[in-house]
Parts: sequence; C-alpha cells; structure tokens
Amino acid sequence: MSREPIVTLISSDLTALVDYSRQFLSGGKRFRAQFCYWGAQSVLPPDSGPEQVRPTTGLTAPAGLGAIVSAASALEIFHAAALVHDDIIDNSDTRRGAPSAHKLFEQLHEHEGWAGDPASYGRASAILLGDLLLGWSDELLDEGLEELEDRASARRARLEFNFMRTEVTAGQYLDILEERAWLAQPEAELLDRALRVIVYKSAKYSVQAPLVIGAALAGASAAQLNSLRAFGLPLGMAYQLRDDLLGVFGDAAVTGKPSGDDLTEGKRTVLIALARERLTTTDRASLDSQLGDPTLDAAQIRSLQQLITASGAVDRVEALIESQVTEALAALSSAPIGARARQKLLDLTDRVTRRAF
Repeated sequence: MSREPIVTLISSDLTALVDYSRQFLSGGKRFRAQFCYWGAQSVLPPDSGPEQVRPTTGLTAPAGLGAIVSAASALEIFHAAALVHDDIIDNSDTRRGAPSAHKLFEQLHEHEGWAGDPASYGRASAILLGDLLLGWSDELLDEGLEELEDRASARRARLEFNFMRTEVTAGQYLDILEERAWLAQPEAELLDRALRVIVYKSAKYSVQAPLVIGAALAGASAAQLNSLRAFGLPLGMAYQLRDDLLGVFGDAAVTGKPSGDDLTEGKRTVLIALARERLTTTDRASLDSQLGDPTLDAAQIRSLQQLITASGAVDRVEALIESQVTEALAALSSAPIGARARQKLLDLTDRVTRRAF
C-alpha cells in the first residue's frame, strides 16, 4: 500500500517528504534487490537449468513472488534511509550527482524564506526522512512475510533482516569512531580496524544479508544458507574495497560524488591504512594533516591521490579485491544451488567488483 495518502492526509506541508523519498528511491544500481532475488532463486535443486525454475518450498506462487518483491524493495528502502543518514554524518552535499536530502531541505528553506538556519532545518528534516524510510522498509518486509505459507521461512527471513539492521548500524558507528580515534590506536591495528568497518558497515549489508534473506524466504537449507554466506562476505568485502578506490579516485560523472570525496570526508579506509604503512614519516604526517579537511582544493586532492598511488596502496587494494573475489568464487562453485542462479551470481560478481572509475 502506498504511504503517500497517509502522509499527505496529515498535512499538505508534508509533500516534500513524499517527493524527496521518491527521489532517493529512484536510480541506483539495485544490487541489494538483485542479490535478494537471486538468493531466493538459488534455492533450487543443484544443476537445474532455466527451464526448471519454479517456486520452492517457502515460495508458493503467487504469494512467494510478492514476498520476494517486498523483501527486495524493503532492502532498497532501508538502503535509501541509510544513505540519507550517512550523508548527514559525512556532511556530504551530493548523492548520485544530485543534492543530498539535507541539502534539498536546506534549499527548500532558503527558497521559502523561512525563519532560522537553513542548514539546521535541512539536517533535522533529513533525519526524520531517514527515520520514515526505515519504518516503511520494516512495514514492507512484514507485508511480504505475511504472504508466506511457510512460517518458519518467514521467521528466518525476519531474523536475518534484523541481524543486518543491527550490524550495519554498529558498522556505521565504528566508521565514525575510526575517523576520530584513528591516530589514538596502535599503528599495527589500523588495517584490521579498517577491515572490521568494511565487514559490518558494508560487506554483510550490501551482499551477504540480501542473499541470505532471499534464500531464507525460499526455505533454504542450513547448507545452502552457509554456502551463500561464504560467497557473500568476501564478495561484499571486494565490493567495498572497490568503492573505497572510487571514493578517492572516481570520476564524479560516474560516481555522482566529487572526485576525492573520501579524502575531504576523512574516511579511514583500508586504502588509507595501506598507504600509511609505506609512506615516509613526512608524507604520512602530510596525509594525516589533510585527511578530513573539507576545504581541500583540486590541487591538494590530486597531490594526495598521487601520494597514495606512489605508496603502492592502490595495487595492494586491487590485489585484495582479487583475493576476495577468488574466495567468493570458490565458495560459489561448490554451493548447493541451482545452475541458473549460480550464473547470475557470477555475472553480479563481475559487475560489483569491476565498476569503472
């Protein structure tokens, strides 16, 4: 059921919430929805072909299809909420080449000439939009779960969704913590701490959890769920490592974010940890002093990019990506899942790890 009538019935002043929610739910790569769908489709007899695709124990048509669509959509709405909140936390003004939610509300305030500080209004309003999207994602998931005849599968899918929600929030906090406590930690721990952030903020939430939620909906066995976890975690790691490279070197026309955005935001990523390991004391101090400076100009960003590249960190991250993909593919090759889904997951592996700069 559409939430627009509920919101607009309260007041026409709430139209912006509906309009901006639509904006943040449009576009994007839809990777989480795709992994959820193919997680469900993978729970077929091993080596089955496309002609044998059919509903499984937990997914009796047509209700099963509705449950998959609801879960996949709930994941995308949850992701939109996370992006809205993430942009506030990172003070990021753009998302997918357009103003972020808090900037949209700030611009609305300025356009209407309202009293008070536009930036404060923008942040407060975007927090509420993110909260609203979080609530809607839960409602949508539950609507789909109610359609399942297999109540054990419904409970398992809900449990996996709850795990994901807790883990990604914990990972977001760890990310905030690292930006502020980085240099207070022992040098030898920085890489492991950066990897921990990847696991909980992105890898599980971007790939592993959607796969497992979809498979749980379809009545997957313990062996199938474990195989998908073994595939999804390293692939999620590779996905985020690629994203970290894009955050420093990506073309704004491709990423929708300014080039070097992670540098101005002060992201303490695996890329930065690896760069610091091989920089001279002087260059390391230069990197540390500039990382997180929102006033960095294009020349300073290029200088930092060159410093990171010269350290060999980019090549080391690329090697890490390849090793994680190799681990994921090994798990996928032996997973007790259907052949068609296996091929689709292979295709997705390539798409999420080989995104262009």
